[in-house]
Amino acid sequence: MMMRANMTRTLVIGGTGPTGIHLVRGLMDRGHEVVILHRGTHERPETPIEIEHIHADPYDMESLAEAIGDRSWDLTVVMYGRLRRIAEFMVGRTERFVSVGGVPAIRGWMNPWLFTPEGLPVPVSEAAPVVASPEEDEKGFRVARTEEFVFANQPRAAHFRYPYAYGPLQVVPREWSVVRRVLDGRRQIVVADDGLTLHHHGYTENLAHAVLCGIDRPDAAAGLAFNCGDDEVLTIRQVIEIIASELGAELEIVSMPFELAVPARPLLAQPSSTHRVLDTSLLQTRLGYRDLVPARAAVARTARWLVENPIAPGAPEEYVLTDPFDYVAEDQLISSWKAAVGSMAPVTFEVTPGVGLAYSGPGGRPRTQATFEN
Repeated sequence: MMMRANMTRTLVIGGTGPTGIHLVRGLMDRGHEVVILHRGTHERPETPIEIEHIHADPYDMESLAEAIGDRSWDLTVVMYGRLRRIAEFMVGRTERFVSVGGVPAIRGWMNPWLFTPEGLPVPVSEAAPVVASPEEDEKGFRVARTEEFVFANQPRAAHFRYPYAYGPLQVVPREWSVVRRVLDGRRQIVVADDGLTLHHHGYTENLAHAVLCGIDRPDAAAGLAFNCGDDEVLTIRQVIEIIASELGAELEIVSMPFELAVPARPLLAQPSSTHRVLDTSLLQTRLGYRDLVPARAAVARTARWLVENPIAPGAPEEYVLTDPFDYVAEDQLISSWKAAVGSMAPVTFEVTPGVGLAYSGPGGRPRTQATFEN
């Protein structure tokens, strides 16, 4: 196929994963001449057939160098592989460099005990410190060092920090912990601390859109790292309720303290029930980002997709999720918890504690006047 002379020649390293397929389509819609480099183990029907594929291992620099040869591009987008080495290798081979990393670079994201009191500051912006040593968090330190390598070799790079992604084809399908229980006929689900933990996620289409916003505004994005995630952060309880509503199911949410709520761990996906919330205002104000799909609709879509594309018991996605779906043990835990709560002796307060006279919502202080004059 003959390409127009003014088309942006773009190399995408990756491009077949849950966000990559949307990114590639977005580039095609913008008129880019796209080449994707990947191992070739995950060919997606969603990938436009006219795109050139280079099959190489992005984690093996000899394989990558041999596959690329002396070719160069206007834009390179790196979504997976040995990012720090690729950033170095692409010097002189690309005019623009865009990369995808992760939020574990942020100090305290993976280790909330680095703060006293325990918990990551909410929300956390790009100005927050990154992990400073392996002792603070081994993985987070490597991610933070990779960011440094990227900008050292590509000073005008735009770097996008992904949180956990969700949506079709996601390899860690958080929503499956709820969807499978519904499909299995469960009517109860255990949550920690009423399921009120806020844990920032990003829908696959939204995350791809964030990167595309940076590609559309190269000068505004140059030299910066951007936190990415949905505009709205849902609590775990809200995620469960949205999924149950979408699937027409009734689920009793059984809340218990974090220390006891063992079956809730896969949904929490962290060692504490503290919050993980990103400040994404830089992405919004500088690059004009807004969700393509609102978070509530995205969760519902994901649940419906999982029903239509169920994961086989014991499949790699379940293995990574680490949810054993041990309903016998869950029933024993729920029964023991309810028995313990039910065995508590009634407590009578001489004066019942209130919510404060400043509270104005349901159940608050009655109005002092019978009528209201505008």
